[in-house]
Amino acid sequence: MQQLAQSPTDPAFVQDPYPFYARARAAGPLVWWEDYAMPAAFDHATVGAILRDRRFGREVPPERAETPPAHLAPFYAVEAHSMLELEPPRHTRLRGLVLRAFTTRRIAAMAPEIEALCHGLIDAFPDGPFDLLPAYAQKVPVIVIARLLGVPETMADQLLAWSNAMVAMYQARRDRAVEDAAARAAADFAAFLRAYVEERRERPADDLITHLIAAEEEGEKLTTDELVTTCILLLNAGHEATVHTLGNGVKTLLEEGVGPERLAPDRAEATVEEILRFDPPLHLFTRYAYAPVEIAGHRFERGEQVALMLAAANRDPAVWDAPERFDADRAPRTNLAFGAGLHFCVGAPLARLELRIALAALFDRCPGLRLAERPRYADLYHFHGLEALSVVADPRAGPANAARR
Repeated sequence: MQQLAQSPTDPAFVQDPYPFYARARAAGPLVWWEDYAMPAAFDHATVGAILRDRRFGREVPPERAETPPAHLAPFYAVEAHSMLELEPPRHTRLRGLVLRAFTTRRIAAMAPEIEALCHGLIDAFPDGPFDLLPAYAQKVPVIVIARLLGVPETMADQLLAWSNAMVAMYQARRDRAVEDAAARAAADFAAFLRAYVEERRERPADDLITHLIAAEEEGEKLTTDELVTTCILLLNAGHEATVHTLGNGVKTLLEEGVGPERLAPDRAEATVEEILRFDPPLHLFTRYAYAPVEIAGHRFERGEQVALMLAAANRDPAVWDAPERFDADRAPRTNLAFGAGLHFCVGAPLARLELRIALAALFDRCPGLRLAERPRYADLYHFHGLEALSVVADPRAGPANAARR
């Protein structure tokens, strides 16, 4: 196994990690990434196979588990009930109950509401250059999930702040200040949602929290702790992915000169899938080996980790012709932006719906949309998203403001 070194916080890597991915992928199915001190898979076949291999999983084997330091106790009290970090049978039970409330029909029914939200946000765009991330890309998913859960959308900025603080725990730039902020956010976020859960137990409403309370499978329901963690997970995971994909997608479409015709109803799905393939929001996911297993000539012992490089797999030339080129007319193939197997992202249908609607509304209403400054990526790895997206929009009248005339 070839050894490679590459700091994930190196400024050049943050701006463009793909040359390193290509070099690592060419070195073989598994490469020892010195900075993470573990094997990493960079090609589509190996990444996809390990994601689906039940000999690997997310949950830390009991003999490898460590008691978290006291200052992180609030954060890990929430994480202890996250289906993202659990394996069967707990994962099976939690995911099954969530899917009973988070249904495809419920998600699809939100389309008109998401579209109206997007047009309302576009109506409020300022004249001249502005940052599209806080004005649009951040607001769409956080307001949608707030409405879905049934919490006040006036809390959107606070929900976003809590989410950003907690998600920073998974970034390579993590330090004590990040940890302290994540612990505070987890405690405050959990307390806020716990109050809402208790209120909905007394006064049910037509929202996701109520439906999660009502969800039942073989006589079991979600506990309050599980409900709180599930709501936090839906916001944190769903929001982070959608914000970065919207920002990366707008950047790519503008740089490539792709027009609104590629976001028409019959073509938007393919364009969104190409955006997810070309520049996805999450680049690295890890798994633990649960038994001795040999992959690509390397023997994993129980408890050893492997890094699965989703973004590198999405640019594998064995799967896609000219993978380094963005091609909105590319025939869709299975990309790994949302993972695969048991832990395939439960929020993927909602994220894809938001992306299709938000991108179509933006490019339809703002045909002259253009970059005001060269975008730069933020130091967020394992995530990959922009620090700002300065644009000039000049929106024309659309459904939202036309209706008020």
